[in-house]
Amino acid sequence: MVNNSPFKWSFLGPRYWFTWFGVFILYIISWLPQKLQLALGRLLGRLVHRFMKSRRHIAEVNIKRCFPDMPAAEQQALVLSNLENTGIGMIETAMSWWWPDWRVKKVYGSVKGLEYFEQIQQSGKGILMIVPHILHLEMASRIMGLHYQGIGFYRPHNNPLMEYFITNGRLRSNEFVVGKRDVKGLLKALKNKKLCYYLPDQDYGRQRCEFAPFFAVKDTATTTGTLLFSASKHCETVSLISRRDEQGKYHLEVRPMLENFPSGDNLADVTRVNQRIEEAINAAPEQYMWVHRRFKTRPDENAPSYYK
Repeated sequence: MVNNSPFKWSFLGPRYWFTWFGVFILYIISWLPQKLQLALGRLLGRLVHRFMKSRRHIAEVNIKRCFPDMPAAEQQALVLSNLENTGIGMIETAMSWWWPDWRVKKVYGSVKGLEYFEQIQQSGKGILMIVPHILHLEMASRIMGLHYQGIGFYRPHNNPLMEYFITNGRLRSNEFVVGKRDVKGLLKALKNKKLCYYLPDQDYGRQRCEFAPFFAVKDTATTTGTLLFSASKHCETVSLISRRDEQGKYHLEVRPMLENFPSGDNLADVTRVNQRIEEAINAAPEQYMWVHRRFKTRPDENAPSYYK
């Protein structure tokens, strides 16, 4: 459990100067008018589309695999829009770390479904909320934090200075954060009736996974970690849909509890998790992290990679 990240004088050393430069640029941008920030983010995303061909290729493969019936021109348009939103997501991270509450409230669109939190906590349980890797996740968390502060379950950054900024930025809307290896820490938070964020939609490898349908890909490696936490008697499981509209306002919706979950059938259960993730993605497919190699683990270890 981490509830603060202290500053270290070693952060002023030369090895961190490049990091300081990048953070300084993001900080300055974060104070510009939001419309200008979104425009700069789109421009940054277009540069990613133009020059980071490996990332663009990953997005192209993922979208083609997930939406094979989508016309090729629409697939390419979605790839471009997705990379524009990837650039915006970098700017949105800076917004979430440094904006004061009054400014966050100005881009508050709507939050629905908070009654599910109340029902679960009144029953004496914690809340495990399934969240996809949406590109504006940091802002979504910050907005949710205006109502309910949560517990972040995350992978610590390898760069200690970035870890300092990430942790303290996330603590603007979270009570504390829990490292991904601290399973007991998250279970304890659920026992204490906390709202815990859990992101099960990346390829975490062959161990502790089931090959379940995800959009048109019938054998997607899907973690069973969700079931470990959901099986706790101190927990109910919900999911989150979040999108940014054309006016730059954010709309969040908590979807109700998964009934009889987990059921004991791991494949059926992770399939239900994937369906909730699909539901969230379909609300704004251009705002999902398609640049992750979601399908790198195949049932057949000798099968060729989709990404070559």
